[in-house]
Amino acid sequence: MSLVAEGSLESELLLAPGRTSEALVDAPLAGRKVLIIVENLPVPFDRRVWLEATTLAGAGAQVSVICPIAKGFTRRYEQIDGVHVYRHPLPAEGNGPLGYLKEYSAALFWETLLAFKVLRERGFDVIHACNPPDLIFLVALLFKPFGKRFVFDHHDINPELYEAKFGRRDFFWHLMVLFERITFALADVSIATNQSYRQIAMERGGMPSGDVFVVRSGPDLNKIKPVAPNARWKNGRRHLVGYVGVMGAQEGVDLLLQSVHHIVVRQGRDDIQFCIAGSGPELEQLRAQVRELGIADYVTMPGRISDADLFEMLSTADVCVNPDRVNPMNDKSTMNKILEYMAFGKPVVQFDVTEGRYSAGDASLYARPNDPLDMAVQITALLADPARRARMGRIGRERVEARFAWTHQVRPLVAAYRRALKGK
Repeated sequence: MSLVAEGSLESELLLAPGRTSEALVDAPLAGRKVLIIVENLPVPFDRRVWLEATTLAGAGAQVSVICPIAKGFTRRYEQIDGVHVYRHPLPAEGNGPLGYLKEYSAALFWETLLAFKVLRERGFDVIHACNPPDLIFLVALLFKPFGKRFVFDHHDINPELYEAKFGRRDFFWHLMVLFERITFALADVSIATNQSYRQIAMERGGMPSGDVFVVRSGPDLNKIKPVAPNARWKNGRRHLVGYVGVMGAQEGVDLLLQSVHHIVVRQGRDDIQFCIAGSGPELEQLRAQVRELGIADYVTMPGRISDADLFEMLSTADVCVNPDRVNPMNDKSTMNKILEYMAFGKPVVQFDVTEGRYSAGDASLYARPNDPLDMAVQITALLADPARRARMGRIGRERVEARFAWTHQVRPLVAAYRRALKGK
Protein backbone atom coordinates (compact mmCIF):
# COMPACT_ATOMS: atom_id res chain seq x y z
CA MET A 1 0.00 0.00 0.00
CA SER A 2 1.11 3.54 -0.65
CA LEU A 3 1.95 6.41 1.61
CA VAL A 4 -0.66 8.88 1.51
CA ALA A 5 -3.78 8.51 3.32
CA GLU A 6 -1.54 8.77 6.30
CA GLY A 7 1.71 9.64 5.17
CA SER A 8 3.18 12.47 3.25
CA LEU A 9 5.43 14.78 2.93
CA GLU A 10 6.85 12.40 0.37
CA SER A 11 10.18 12.25 2.15
CA GLU A 12 8.36 11.44 5.42
CA LEU A 13 10.41 13.84 7.52
CA LEU A 14 12.28 12.27 10.38
CA LEU A 15 10.79 14.34 13.13
CA ALA A 16 11.00 13.59 16.84
CA PRO A 17 8.67 15.24 19.36
CA GLY A 18 10.02 17.23 22.24
CA ARG A 19 10.47 15.22 25.41
CA THR A 20 9.44 18.12 27.66
CA SER A 21 5.76 18.06 26.76
CA GLU A 22 3.55 18.59 29.81
CA ALA A 23 1.83 15.25 29.17
CA LEU A 24 5.18 13.43 29.48
CA VAL A 25 6.69 15.13 32.52
CA ASP A 26 5.65 12.43 35.00
CA ALA A 27 6.57 9.51 32.70
CA PRO A 28 2.96 8.21 32.73
CA LEU A 29 3.87 4.98 30.92
CA ALA A 30 6.96 4.14 32.99
CA GLY A 31 7.48 0.40 33.23
CA ARG A 32 5.19 -0.38 30.29
CA LYS A 33 6.40 -2.23 27.21
CA VAL A 34 5.01 -1.55 23.74
CA LEU A 35 5.38 -3.41 20.44
CA ILE A 36 4.40 -1.41 17.35
CA ILE A 37 3.88 -3.28 14.07
CA VAL A 38 3.78 -1.36 10.80
CA GLU A 39 3.84 -3.04 7.41
CA ASN A 40 3.83 -0.51 4.61
CA LEU A 41 6.80 1.70 5.61
CA PRO A 42 9.97 1.39 7.67
CA VAL A 43 10.81 3.54 10.66
CA PRO A 44 12.02 6.14 11.13
CA PHE A 45 10.90 6.86 7.55
CA ASP A 46 7.21 6.61 8.53
CA ARG A 47 6.76 9.96 10.21
CA ARG A 48 3.55 9.25 12.11
CA VAL A 49 4.72 5.93 13.52
CA TRP A 50 8.07 7.39 14.50
CA LEU A 51 6.42 10.28 16.29
CA GLU A 52 4.23 7.83 18.16
CA ALA A 53 7.15 5.55 19.02
CA THR A 54 9.39 8.33 20.33
CA THR A 55 6.51 9.97 22.20
CA LEU A 56 5.69 6.70 23.95
CA ALA A 57 9.36 6.29 24.79
CA GLY A 58 9.35 9.85 26.13
CA ALA A 59 6.39 8.87 28.32
CA GLY A 60 8.56 6.19 29.93
CA ALA A 61 7.58 3.12 27.92
CA GLN A 62 10.04 0.64 26.44
CA VAL A 63 9.18 0.65 22.73
CA SER A 64 9.97 -1.90 20.03
CA VAL A 65 8.92 -1.55 16.38
CA ILE A 66 8.59 -4.24 13.69
CA CYS A 67 8.65 -2.85 10.16
CA PRO A 68 9.88 -3.71 6.65
CA ILE A 69 13.30 -3.13 5.15
CA ALA A 70 13.48 -0.41 2.50
CA LYS A 71 16.10 1.58 0.65
CA GLY A 72 18.20 3.42 3.19
CA PHE A 73 16.76 1.37 6.07
CA THR A 74 18.33 -2.06 5.69
CA ARG A 75 19.68 -2.96 9.14
CA ARG A 76 17.75 -5.88 10.58
CA TYR A 77 18.04 -4.47 14.10
CA GLU A 78 19.10 -1.15 15.53
CA GLN A 79 18.29 1.09 18.46
CA ILE A 80 17.42 4.68 17.57
CA ASP A 81 16.56 7.33 20.16
CA GLY A 82 15.85 4.57 22.67
CA VAL A 83 13.46 2.71 20.32
CA HIS A 84 14.29 -0.89 19.36
CA VAL A 85 13.75 -1.35 15.62
CA TYR A 86 13.37 -4.80 14.03
CA ARG A 87 13.16 -4.92 10.23
CA HIS A 88 12.24 -7.73 7.88
CA PRO A 89 12.30 -8.28 4.10
CA LEU A 90 9.11 -7.71 2.15
CA PRO A 91 8.17 -8.46 -1.48
CA ALA A 92 7.40 -5.58 -3.81
CA GLU A 93 4.02 -3.91 -3.32
CA GLY A 94 1.23 -6.19 -4.50
CA ASN A 95 -0.51 -5.64 -7.81
CA GLY A 96 -3.72 -7.62 -7.95
CA PRO A 97 -5.02 -10.35 -5.63
CA LEU A 98 -2.08 -12.73 -6.03
CA GLY A 99 0.45 -9.96 -5.53
CA TYR A 100 -1.26 -8.78 -2.37
CA LEU A 101 -1.53 -12.37 -1.09
CA LYS A 102 2.22 -12.80 -1.51
CA GLU A 103 3.02 -9.47 0.11
CA TYR A 104 0.71 -9.87 3.08
CA SER A 105 1.60 -13.52 3.71
CA ALA A 106 5.31 -12.68 3.84
CA ALA A 107 4.65 -9.72 6.13
CA LEU A 108 2.55 -11.76 8.55
CA PHE A 109 5.20 -14.49 8.67
CA TRP A 110 7.95 -12.04 9.60
CA GLU A 111 5.76 -10.01 11.96
CA THR A 112 4.83 -13.15 13.88
CA LEU A 113 8.41 -14.40 14.00
CA LEU A 114 9.76 -11.07 15.18
CA ALA A 115 6.95 -10.60 17.72
CA PHE A 116 8.07 -13.79 19.45
CA LYS A 117 11.66 -12.54 19.25
CA VAL A 118 10.71 -9.26 20.92
CA LEU A 119 8.69 -11.13 23.54
CA ARG A 120 11.71 -13.27 24.35
CA GLU A 121 14.27 -10.46 24.36
CA ARG A 122 12.40 -7.66 26.15
CA GLY A 123 8.68 -8.45 26.35
CA PHE A 124 5.63 -6.30 25.64
CA ASP A 125 2.30 -5.42 27.26
CA VAL A 126 0.65 -3.96 24.16
CA ILE A 127 0.66 -4.72 20.44
CA HIS A 128 0.05 -1.49 18.54
CA ALA A 129 -0.98 -2.36 14.95
CA CYS A 130 -0.76 0.26 12.21
CA ASN A 131 -2.82 -0.48 9.12
CA PRO A 132 -2.85 -1.06 6.16
CA PRO A 133 -3.57 -3.92 5.90
CA ASP A 134 -6.22 -4.87 8.42
CA LEU A 135 -4.56 -8.25 8.97
CA ILE A 136 -2.18 -7.55 11.83
CA PHE A 137 -4.94 -8.69 14.19
CA LEU A 138 -3.78 -12.21 13.28
CA VAL A 139 -0.52 -11.52 15.11
CA ALA A 140 -2.27 -9.91 18.08
CA LEU A 141 -4.68 -12.86 18.27
CA LEU A 142 -1.79 -15.14 19.26
CA PHE A 143 -0.96 -13.01 22.29
CA LYS A 144 -4.35 -11.80 23.53
CA PRO A 145 -4.98 -15.03 25.52
CA PHE A 146 -1.85 -14.18 27.53
CA GLY A 147 -3.16 -10.78 28.59
CA LYS A 148 -1.52 -8.66 25.91
CA ARG A 149 -3.54 -5.61 24.92
CA PHE A 150 -4.31 -4.70 21.32
CA VAL A 151 -4.30 -1.07 20.11
CA PHE A 152 -5.46 -0.51 16.52
CA ASP A 153 -3.93 2.58 14.89
CA HIS A 154 -6.37 3.25 12.04
CA HIS A 155 -4.39 4.92 9.25
CA ASP A 156 -6.51 4.00 6.20
CA ILE A 157 -10.11 2.92 5.67
CA ASN A 158 -9.30 -0.10 3.57
CA PRO A 159 -12.71 -0.92 2.06
CA GLU A 160 -12.89 2.63 0.68
CA LEU A 161 -9.24 2.49 -0.37
CA TYR A 162 -9.82 -0.74 -2.28
CA GLU A 163 -12.85 0.72 -4.04
CA ALA A 164 -10.94 3.90 -4.91
CA LYS A 165 -8.07 1.90 -6.42
CA PHE A 166 -10.04 -0.76 -8.27
CA GLY A 167 -13.46 0.81 -8.76
CA ARG A 168 -15.51 -2.18 -7.62
CA ARG A 169 -17.05 -3.95 -4.66
CA ASP A 170 -16.19 -7.56 -5.33
CA PHE A 171 -15.21 -10.55 -3.22
CA PHE A 172 -12.00 -8.86 -2.10
CA TRP A 173 -13.86 -5.70 -1.07
CA HIS A 174 -16.07 -7.85 1.17
CA LEU A 175 -12.92 -9.42 2.61
CA MET A 176 -11.65 -5.93 3.47
CA VAL A 177 -14.91 -5.21 5.29
CA LEU A 178 -14.62 -8.49 7.21
CA PHE A 179 -10.99 -7.91 8.21
CA GLU A 180 -11.84 -4.40 9.39
CA ARG A 181 -14.74 -5.69 11.47
CA ILE A 182 -12.59 -8.37 13.12
CA THR A 183 -9.83 -5.86 13.83
CA PHE A 184 -12.21 -3.51 15.63
CA ALA A 185 -13.79 -6.41 17.53
CA LEU A 186 -10.40 -7.51 18.90
CA ALA A 187 -9.05 -4.04 19.66
CA ASP A 188 -9.03 -2.85 23.27
CA VAL A 189 -8.56 0.71 22.00
CA SER A 190 -8.70 2.26 18.54
CA ILE A 191 -6.68 5.33 17.58
CA ALA A 192 -8.34 7.37 14.80
CA THR A 193 -6.55 9.95 12.68
CA ASN A 194 -9.62 12.22 12.53
CA GLN A 195 -13.27 12.48 13.54
CA SER A 196 -14.50 10.71 10.40
CA TYR A 197 -12.40 7.67 11.25
CA ARG A 198 -13.63 7.87 14.83
CA GLN A 199 -17.22 7.64 13.58
CA ILE A 200 -16.30 4.61 11.48
CA ALA A 201 -14.76 2.91 14.53
CA MET A 202 -17.94 3.46 16.53
CA GLU A 203 -20.58 2.92 13.84
CA ARG A 204 -19.06 0.34 11.53
CA GLY A 205 -16.67 -1.15 14.07
CA GLY A 206 -19.07 -1.12 17.00
CA MET A 207 -16.50 0.29 19.42
CA PRO A 208 -17.63 2.23 22.51
CA SER A 209 -16.93 5.95 22.22
CA GLY A 210 -14.67 5.84 25.27
CA ASP A 211 -12.35 3.38 23.53
CA VAL A 212 -11.71 5.53 20.44
CA PHE A 213 -9.16 8.36 20.59
CA VAL A 214 -8.34 10.88 17.86
CA VAL A 215 -4.58 11.29 17.37
CA ARG A 216 -3.88 13.30 14.25
CA SER A 217 -0.68 13.07 12.21
CA GLY A 218 0.26 16.61 13.07
CA PRO A 219 3.52 18.17 11.91
CA ASP A 220 6.28 18.96 14.38
CA LEU A 221 6.72 22.70 14.19
CA ASN A 222 10.12 22.48 15.84
CA LYS A 223 11.33 20.81 12.64
CA ILE A 224 9.06 22.05 9.86
CA LYS A 225 10.27 25.59 9.28
CA PRO A 226 10.50 27.65 6.10
CA VAL A 227 13.97 28.18 4.64
CA ALA A 228 15.24 30.74 2.16
CA PRO A 229 13.45 30.43 -1.20
CA ASN A 230 15.55 29.32 -4.18
CA ALA A 231 14.61 30.62 -7.61
CA ARG A 232 15.96 27.49 -9.32
CA TRP A 233 12.65 25.75 -8.58
CA LYS A 234 10.83 28.35 -10.69
CA ASN A 235 12.84 27.55 -13.82
CA GLY A 236 13.07 31.22 -14.71
CA ARG A 237 9.35 31.84 -14.29
CA ARG A 238 7.50 34.21 -11.99
CA HIS A 239 5.43 31.72 -9.99
CA LEU A 240 5.80 28.21 -8.56
CA VAL A 241 2.94 25.84 -7.78
CA GLY A 242 4.00 22.89 -5.61
CA TYR A 243 2.74 19.37 -4.92
CA VAL A 244 4.35 16.72 -2.74
CA GLY A 245 2.80 13.28 -2.34
CA VAL A 246 2.28 9.84 -3.75
CA MET A 247 1.94 9.22 -7.47
CA GLY A 248 -1.05 6.88 -7.34
CA ALA A 249 -4.44 6.61 -9.00
CA GLN A 250 -6.47 7.96 -6.09
CA GLU A 251 -4.20 10.99 -5.59
CA GLY A 252 -5.59 12.70 -8.70
CA VAL A 253 -2.27 13.93 -10.10
CA ASP A 254 -3.63 13.21 -13.58
CA LEU A 255 -6.37 15.76 -12.88
CA LEU A 256 -3.75 18.27 -11.77
CA LEU A 257 -1.91 17.77 -15.06
CA GLN A 258 -5.14 18.53 -16.91
CA SER A 259 -5.33 21.76 -14.89
CA VAL A 260 -1.76 22.59 -15.89
CA HIS A 261 -2.62 21.94 -19.56
CA HIS A 262 -5.56 24.32 -19.31
CA ILE A 263 -3.41 27.02 -17.69
CA VAL A 264 -0.43 26.69 -20.02
CA VAL A 265 -2.00 25.76 -23.36
CA ARG A 266 -5.53 27.13 -23.26
CA GLN A 267 -4.89 30.24 -21.17
CA GLY A 268 -1.45 30.75 -22.67
CA ARG A 269 0.26 31.34 -19.33
CA ASP A 270 4.04 31.04 -19.60
CA ASP A 271 4.92 32.51 -16.19
CA ILE A 272 4.07 29.52 -13.95
CA GLN A 273 6.25 26.50 -13.12
CA PHE A 274 4.77 23.41 -11.50
CA CYS A 275 6.86 21.10 -9.32
CA ILE A 276 5.14 17.76 -8.69
CA ALA A 277 7.41 15.82 -6.36
CA GLY A 278 7.03 12.28 -5.10
CA SER A 279 7.16 8.67 -6.20
CA GLY A 280 4.63 5.91 -6.59
CA PRO A 281 3.22 3.32 -8.98
CA GLU A 282 1.84 5.89 -11.44
CA LEU A 283 4.98 8.06 -11.73
CA GLU A 284 6.13 6.94 -15.18
CA GLN A 285 2.60 7.00 -16.55
CA LEU A 286 2.16 10.54 -15.26
CA ARG A 287 5.47 11.61 -16.80
CA ALA A 288 4.19 10.20 -20.10
CA GLN A 289 1.00 12.22 -19.68
CA VAL A 290 3.08 15.38 -19.22
CA ARG A 291 4.79 14.72 -22.57
CA GLU A 292 1.51 13.89 -24.31
CA LEU A 293 -0.09 17.11 -23.07
CA GLY A 294 2.86 19.18 -24.31
CA ILE A 295 3.59 20.75 -20.93
CA ALA A 296 7.00 19.22 -20.18
CA ASP A 297 8.74 22.63 -20.09
CA TYR A 298 6.38 23.78 -17.34
CA VAL A 299 6.29 20.67 -15.12
CA THR A 300 9.15 19.32 -13.03
CA MET A 301 8.63 15.76 -11.77
CA PRO A 302 11.81 14.89 -9.86
CA GLY A 303 10.46 11.82 -8.05
CA ARG A 304 11.27 11.53 -4.37
CA ILE A 305 13.41 14.42 -3.17
CA SER A 306 15.59 14.96 -0.13
CA ASP A 307 14.37 16.75 2.98
CA ALA A 308 16.55 19.76 2.17
CA ASP A 309 15.12 20.03 -1.34
CA LEU A 310 11.61 19.48 -0.04
CA PHE A 311 11.88 22.31 2.48
CA GLU A 312 13.37 24.59 -0.15
CA MET A 313 10.76 23.81 -2.79
CA LEU A 314 7.84 24.34 -0.44
CA SER A 315 9.39 27.54 0.89
CA THR A 316 9.68 28.80 -2.70
CA ALA A 317 6.15 27.83 -3.79
CA ASP A 318 3.51 30.54 -4.12
CA VAL A 319 0.61 28.06 -3.97
CA CYS A 320 0.41 24.38 -3.01
CA VAL A 321 -2.14 21.95 -4.40
CA ASN A 322 -3.92 18.80 -3.32
CA PRO A 323 -5.75 17.20 -6.26
CA ASP A 324 -7.04 14.10 -4.41
CA ARG A 325 -10.16 12.82 -6.13
CA VAL A 326 -13.45 13.31 -4.33
CA ASN A 327 -14.51 9.81 -3.32
CA PRO A 328 -15.52 8.13 -0.04
CA MET A 329 -11.88 7.33 0.79
CA ASN A 330 -10.49 10.83 0.31
CA ASP A 331 -13.56 12.54 1.73
CA LYS A 332 -13.01 10.88 5.11
CA SER A 333 -9.21 10.89 5.19
CA THR A 334 -6.88 13.61 6.43
CA MET A 335 -4.16 14.19 3.84
CA ASN A 336 -1.11 15.22 5.78
CA LYS A 337 0.38 17.15 2.92
CA ILE A 338 -2.34 19.76 3.50
CA LEU A 339 -1.25 20.27 7.11
CA GLU A 340 2.37 20.38 6.03
CA TYR A 341 1.66 22.97 3.32
CA MET A 342 -0.05 25.00 6.03
CA ALA A 343 2.92 24.55 8.36
CA PHE A 344 5.04 26.25 5.69
CA GLY A 345 2.52 29.09 5.54
CA LYS A 346 1.34 28.26 2.04
CA PRO A 347 -2.18 28.80 0.66
CA VAL A 348 -3.80 25.65 -0.68
CA VAL A 349 -6.04 24.72 -3.60
CA GLN A 350 -7.88 21.41 -3.37
CA PHE A 351 -11.10 19.70 -4.35
CA ASP A 352 -13.83 20.05 -1.76
CA VAL A 353 -13.68 17.07 0.63
CA THR A 354 -14.93 16.93 4.21
CA GLU A 355 -11.66 16.34 6.07
CA GLY A 356 -9.66 18.55 3.70
CA ARG A 357 -11.98 21.46 4.47
CA TYR A 358 -11.85 20.66 8.21
CA SER A 359 -8.05 20.80 8.15
CA ALA A 360 -7.57 23.89 6.01
CA GLY A 361 -10.66 26.04 6.55
CA ASP A 362 -10.00 29.49 5.12
CA ALA A 363 -6.39 28.59 4.29
CA SER A 364 -7.62 26.87 1.13
CA LEU A 365 -9.70 27.48 -1.96
CA TYR A 366 -11.97 24.62 -2.99
CA ALA A 367 -12.51 23.58 -6.60
CA ARG A 368 -15.62 21.75 -7.75
CA PRO A 369 -15.28 17.98 -7.22
CA ASN A 370 -12.90 16.36 -9.69
CA ASP A 371 -13.08 19.37 -12.05
CA PRO A 372 -9.59 20.19 -13.36
CA LEU A 373 -10.79 23.32 -15.14
CA ASP A 374 -12.17 24.80 -11.94
CA MET A 375 -8.95 23.84 -10.14
CA ALA A 376 -7.07 25.79 -12.82
CA VAL A 377 -9.34 28.79 -12.17
CA GLN A 378 -8.69 28.65 -8.42
CA ILE A 379 -4.91 28.36 -8.90
CA THR A 380 -4.67 31.33 -11.24
CA ALA A 381 -7.00 33.40 -9.05
CA LEU A 382 -4.67 32.91 -6.09
CA LEU A 383 -1.56 33.66 -8.11
CA ALA A 384 -3.13 36.95 -9.16
CA ASP A 385 -3.70 38.06 -5.56
CA PRO A 386 -0.52 38.14 -3.42
CA ALA A 387 -2.27 39.77 -0.47
CA ARG A 388 -4.84 36.98 -0.36
CA ARG A 389 -2.09 34.37 -0.58
CA ALA A 390 -0.27 35.93 2.34
CA ARG A 391 -3.45 36.11 4.43
CA MET A 392 -4.36 32.49 3.70
CA GLY A 393 -0.82 31.37 4.48
CA ARG A 394 -0.98 33.06 7.89
CA ILE A 395 -4.35 31.46 8.62
CA GLY A 396 -2.99 28.03 7.75
CA ARG A 397 0.09 28.35 9.92
CA GLU A 398 -2.02 29.61 12.84
CA ARG A 399 -4.44 26.68 12.48
CA VAL A 400 -1.57 24.22 12.66
CA GLU A 401 -0.05 25.96 15.67
CA ALA A 402 -3.36 26.13 17.52
CA ARG A 403 -4.94 22.76 16.68
CA PHE A 404 -3.01 20.29 14.58
CA ALA A 405 0.69 20.30 15.52
CA TRP A 406 2.07 17.11 17.05
CA THR A 407 2.29 18.74 20.47
CA HIS A 408 -1.52 18.66 20.53
CA GLN A 409 -1.54 14.90 19.82
CA VAL A 410 0.65 13.80 22.73
CA ARG A 411 -2.06 14.00 25.37
CA PRO A 412 -4.67 11.88 23.48
CA LEU A 413 -2.00 9.31 22.58
CA VAL A 414 -1.03 8.89 26.23
CA ALA A 415 -4.72 8.80 27.20
CA ALA A 416 -5.34 6.00 24.67
CA TYR A 417 -2.58 3.95 26.28
CA ARG A 418 -3.83 4.56 29.77
CA ARG A 419 -7.23 3.32 28.63
CA ALA A 420 -5.78 0.24 26.96
CA LEU A 421 -3.70 -0.63 30.02
CA LYS A 422 -6.39 0.13 32.59
CA GLY A 423 -6.54 -2.64 35.15
CA LYS A 424 -3.37 -4.30 33.87
